[in-house]
Amino acid sequence: MSTLSPAVLASRAVLSSIDLSKYDPEQSRLMDERCILVDEEDRALGAADKKTCHLMENINKGLLHRAFSAFVFRPSDGKLLLQQRATEKITFPDMWTNTCCSHPLDDFEEEKVEEEQLGVRVAASRKLEQELGIPQSQTPIDQFQYLTKIHYLAPSNGVWGEHEVDYILFLTADVTVTPNVNEIRDYKYVDKAELQAMFDNSGNTFTPWFKLIARDFLFGLSKEPCRSG
Repeated sequence: MSTLSPAVLASRAVLSSIDLSKYDPEQSRLMDERCILVDEEDRALGAADKKTCHLMENINKGLLHRAFSAFVFRPSDGKLLLQQRATEKITFPDMWTNTCCSHPLDDFEEEKVEEEQLGVRVAASRKLEQELGIPQSQTPIDQFQYLTKIHYLAPSNGVWGEHEVDYILFLTADVTVTPNVNEIRDYKYVDKAELQAMFDNSGNTFTPWFKLIARDFLFGLSKEPCRSG
C-alpha cells in the first residue's frame, strides 16, 4: 500500500470517483456526507465524501477515515441488538452486523470534537435514530461506554470497501426500534449462544468489522471461539 497520507492524496487530487446513478437514490445521497480523514494515529487531516473514502482505488492508496461501531444491549437479559443491512446499501449489503456502524461527520462541528470521544458519541446517537428509529432521548451520549478503537481494512467487493479507525461503543438501554427499511432489512436480539449459532450457519454473512469485534470483545470475554467463516 502507498505510504501517502490522506492529506497528501487530497492535495494532489489523485483520488478516484465513480458514477452512483445505478445505485439506490437515498443511499447515493448519503454518499455525499463528509467523513473525517485521519492518519494511522487517528489525527484529523481533513475531510472527504463517503464515496471517495469507500472506493477501493482510494483505500489502496492509503485513504483512511474515522468511524464508530455501536453495540446496544438490552438490560433485562443482556442480549445484543443486531441489524441486517438493507439490500439497498452500497457497501456490505444484506450482511448482519452490530447495532449500528457509521461515521462522525465533518459536516457537524460537534462530531469533530475528540475530547472524551464526544464526536463519535454524538454521531452514534444520531445514526441509531436515523437507521433504527431509536429516539435520541433513549441513547444519551454520556451513557455510551467507550472500549477502544481498532484500525482495519476490508474490501466489500471489487469496487467498495472500508479502511477505518473504528471507535467501539457499548450502550445498555431499553430502546424502541422502528427500523428505516432503506437502511435495515431485519433486526434481532441475540445472546452469545444465539450469535455463535448465527456464525456457524453458512447461510449468514457478516460484516468484517463485526466479526473482528465479536471475536475480541464479545466471545473474547469468555473461552468460546468465534468461528465466523
